[in-house]
Amino acid sequence: MRFLTCLAGLLALCANLPAQSDGADPLHIGSVTVSGSVHERYEDWDFFQAKGENSYGYSGSLLRLMLSQNEQSYDWGFELAAPILLGIPNHAVQPSPEGQLGLGGSYYAANHNGQYAASVFVKQAYFRVKGERSSVRLGRFEFTDGGEVTPTDETLAIVKRDGISQRLIGTFGFSDVQRSFDGAQYTYSNGPWNVTAFSAVPDRGVFQVDGWGWVKTPVTYVALTKQAAFGSSKAEWRVFGIYYNDDRGVIKTDNRSAAVRASDLAGIDIGTYGGHYIQAIPTAAGTFDLMGWGALQNGRWGSQAQRSGAGAVETGFQPKIAKALRPWLRGGYFYSSGDNNPKDDVHGTFFAILPTPRVYARFPFFNEMNNRDLFAELMLRPAKKITLRSDIHGLWLANSHDLWYSGGGAFQPWTFGFNGRPSNGATGLATLYDISADYQLSRAVSTTAYFGYARGGAVVEHIFPGDSNAKLGYLEANYRF
Repeated sequence: MRFLTCLAGLLALCANLPAQSDGADPLHIGSVTVSGSVHERYEDWDFFQAKGENSYGYSGSLLRLMLSQNEQSYDWGFELAAPILLGIPNHAVQPSPEGQLGLGGSYYAANHNGQYAASVFVKQAYFRVKGERSSVRLGRFEFTDGGEVTPTDETLAIVKRDGISQRLIGTFGFSDVQRSFDGAQYTYSNGPWNVTAFSAVPDRGVFQVDGWGWVKTPVTYVALTKQAAFGSSKAEWRVFGIYYNDDRGVIKTDNRSAAVRASDLAGIDIGTYGGHYIQAIPTAAGTFDLMGWGALQNGRWGSQAQRSGAGAVETGFQPKIAKALRPWLRGGYFYSSGDNNPKDDVHGTFFAILPTPRVYARFPFFNEMNNRDLFAELMLRPAKKITLRSDIHGLWLANSHDLWYSGGGAFQPWTFGFNGRPSNGATGLATLYDISADYQLSRAVSTTAYFGYARGGAVVEHIFPGDSNAKLGYLEANYRF
């Protein structure tokens, strides 16, 4: 009933938004451009049954207003953001091992146990100097790894958006507050080549509506990307390195005992080295696509040595049949290492750093740590403005001696940023079925509807024995000007 009420409300909202034609010009004050967005989403959660409040709904809004100027030799931007959370559940955080029962519990815990929270803060404030092939940007801005170059080929652009970008560094765009960075970015582009260097400190936000301060977990990223062509086939490859540091002295989330973790407040220093390759291959029958991504990690995890890795392979096919629906079939497998022995001196869990987990976990009760994900996907595009997508994911823990992890990285000084629940010696996490619909009403207005159903496996059943199934539905509207 809550979901249907939300649907009616959002449809009414969209119907009353100001009309804006596709050719409308942005608002200018002299040479300064005024732009912004209004985002509204209602989420309806029915998390795995627990002693607390696992079934609830709440509303999240994000208002953004941007002033910017773009000149030949420089540009700048100044943006304010105002997140508003209404009706956050107040009993969706339970003692371990149940923990936070969905993102409603995460918002409640991050905002001083409040059911209503709002703030206004500076989302972006940067200045960029531009040369013929290079640029330097300083200040507060958004950044996503793998997103520094957008392929001109439509297939590659979508594959990169959904399968490469934000795996390790992202804006956490699904949250109602999101993430920015304070630091510097250097970019050099010459034809098909791109070099990007980025070093910054993430800002507070994600679940905490107060986005003013820093989280002292600096990250540095360097990448080399090249576009390639093999006849009619288009491709792209990238190699990258990331250094991440966390000396905050907060208790880490890992599979060691609580006493050992509490006594190990030494810092985290991790190097991550990896790359990706994507290719679109047009044929008489349709377009095939290939994707590969991988990363290895070393360094220190407190008193332990870090030794971990992750990788993903995906493929897809867009057949030249049913042209009215423009189908796209995709499938793939993801693996990230887990820790085999909590008592040795090696931490083997792949560390996801500062990602946007929802891109890779559309029902975000899991993330890309100690995870195996086998999936199949069908996308239909019956009109230019409509995209329908349905996925099936088989989810397992990579190692039964490690934890079931969730979360997307540090977002406030006193919180580690990742949560973990015990595996109890099992690996079967869940089977996830979901479907979504995206509709671009106009250049200014878009809507999304999503529904996901998770059938829990042995890992979930040990922690939530009452009902090991979970559901998430949401509806959102976006207005941009």
